[in-house]
Amino acid sequence: METRRRLAWKLLSEGRKIGEVAKIVDASRGSVGRWKRAVKNGGLKALKAKPHPGRKPRLDRKQKRQLLKMLLAGPLKAGYRTDLWTCPRVAEVIAKEFRVKYHPAHVWKILRGFGWTPQKPEQRARERNEKAIRWWREESWPRIKRGRSVS
Repeated sequence: METRRRLAWKLLSEGRKIGEVAKIVDASRGSVGRWKRAVKNGGLKALKAKPHPGRKPRLDRKQKRQLLKMLLAGPLKAGYRTDLWTCPRVAEVIAKEFRVKYHPAHVWKILRGFGWTPQKPEQRARERNEKAIRWWREESWPRIKRGRSVS
């Protein structure tokens, strides 16, 4: 953001219009106007990035990288009986490995930060017979679809 604000200021300094600058830096006209006023009132230091307010994350970057490696290794390697990560399981791993307690509902924010999305395992019957299914799709279904009775 700071780089974008500085570029906008440079373009404004060259005499370009606010609307033109807004299109170039992909910002609203209001934002560009606000940045222009900020420089006018406080100088270039007014465009500097400010730290985000709020509490520091409980896991630092290094810990998050370690967590990601553990998650990628899979739940079986972490000692679970099935190959499925759930938020409560991830919360348990975080508590065990980093001694940091997260509510399972908040673990989702960390997973989303990794670019993960919710997944549901495909459910298939143990008794599933692939050969019979293929035969039904190739032989029975076309006859049913054409309106012939199945003999």
